[in-house]
Amino acid sequence: MPFATYSVTVPPEWTDYNGHMHDASYLTALSDANEELFVVLGLSADYRAESGNSFYTVEYHVRYLAECKEGEVLSASTRIVEADPERMRLVTELTRGDGVVAATGESFYLHVDGGRGRVCPLPAERFAPVEALLVAHLASG
Repeated sequence: MPFATYSVTVPPEWTDYNGHMHDASYLTALSDANEELFVVLGLSADYRAESGNSFYTVEYHVRYLAECKEGEVLSASTRIVEADPERMRLVTELTRGDGVVAATGESFYLHVDGGRGRVCPLPAERFAPVEALLVAHLASG
């Protein structure tokens, strides 16, 4: 089952002169949803402060599938589709309140030693929850 805690109401500043969500705002929502997953996995700001390491986004593909308007409630579900101690690939769906998938995002992250500026492996105890969720996500489809 995908990780699905993210929800947001489209604010006015996310809309453009066409009256719908600006393309960059879709990425903001997708990225914020992924960040919630990193928080639950213990790999967000606290991890960076503690270790100096972090996952860096190195690639992102967005598919725009439906318009979103100011005031619409959006939710997201994220699945880990690939991971090892140095990299992680997520697929996230952004869904409107009416059930229509508005966008999908595929993101690719590398685990980076912030002091050295180089990719490094995630410690085994930090990778274990990532791997467990990957297995669960792969098993659920």
